[in-house]
Amino acid sequence: MALTRQIEQEDTFSEDAAAKIVRHAGMLSNQLQALRTRMYPPRAKKSLRHFMTNEVSKLTSIPDSTLKLLSNEGRGPVPSRLENNHRAYTLQQINELRLMFAEQKPSDALRFLPYRQDKEHLQVLAVANFKGGSAKTTTSVHLAQYLALHGYRVLAIDLDPQASLSAMFGFQPELDVQANETIYAALRYDDERRPMQEIIHQTYFDGIDLIPGNLEVMEYEHETPRILAQRLGSREGMFFERLKLALDEVKDRYDVVILDTPPSLGFLTLSAIHASTGMIVTVHPAMLDVSSMSQFLLMMGDLIQVLSESGAVLRQDFFRYLITRHDPNDQPQSQVVAMLRHLFGDDVILPTAVESTAIEAAGLAKRSLYELEMGQVGRDTHRRARDAMDAVNDAILDLIKSSWGRG
Repeated sequence: MALTRQIEQEDTFSEDAAAKIVRHAGMLSNQLQALRTRMYPPRAKKSLRHFMTNEVSKLTSIPDSTLKLLSNEGRGPVPSRLENNHRAYTLQQINELRLMFAEQKPSDALRFLPYRQDKEHLQVLAVANFKGGSAKTTTSVHLAQYLALHGYRVLAIDLDPQASLSAMFGFQPELDVQANETIYAALRYDDERRPMQEIIHQTYFDGIDLIPGNLEVMEYEHETPRILAQRLGSREGMFFERLKLALDEVKDRYDVVILDTPPSLGFLTLSAIHASTGMIVTVHPAMLDVSSMSQFLLMMGDLIQVLSESGAVLRQDFFRYLITRHDPNDQPQSQVVAMLRHLFGDDVILPTAVESTAIEAAGLAKRSLYELEMGQVGRDTHRRARDAMDAVNDAILDLIKSSWGRG
């Protein structure tokens, strides 16, 4: 017995780093799959909660009394009845209500169904920073869901090989995303390139489609330098154009595209910056994070200048900083926030994404604040976090509406 244990220890000690990394990756992947199987049985898919009539009224501007009247008269989508006999709608049913009221009241259709109009361009928002932990994915998920809850058609694209955005929408990257199914498939330079519409997945969250990510997206970072070295002269061959051209293929289907960028300033991030009509730079209000952001901005400025010399033209409606993981009671953080507002003025979004145990609790279950059921966290904690997140997203939506010329 002792000899067997000694042999096992010797095998472990003799294992090189590469073998250990592969072994640990396999162990962790298997464990995550086991956890997911316990949370979501085989064949089960992640689903979204129902919405009470008071929530539906706030989201759609349809009076609560009108919703009850429709239900009593058997008109429109039929809500479920909870144990307490309260009515509850799915998000799909909410969108059916929007469509019904838009058709019934054409002069007021935009209030119920806020799709962008022919004269309004597709909004492509890049959420960026190369400092890990700046809440890019948390920001992207909550913004995408907020927009969908308010009736907009959203495409979320995971440009990060870590694929946290994909995981939040129920995809386990190494198992659910196959070869040539990430954004790389639409950007690659060879004859295996796929049309954008072929790699778009519907999600359980009505109104949000997703292009998931995994380690495959790194292939674009490896392949692009080789292509650049070959000095391809065509416009389509320019790496910074490819994402924008791919988005053009599906632009008629969406109002807003959200790009969750990797924590690096590589070819994918530069492509996202070039394709974007608006940028949100997330920053945690700590000096180390702000120093990192300073380097990010310096490098981005230099690289954008290089791209401009190569023919790239940036047409962004807005560029804003978003304070994330903010503790308003933390004095050093308050000083950093004050400094950023002094330096950048209105370019710092006024509401901040506060740090909250509600967000952490939701994240553990791969959910957002908008997906939490009542009672999963304390009512007051949930309300404060939700109000703060709503304020952030509403400020960003105001920027989108302003770029469209809406009042």
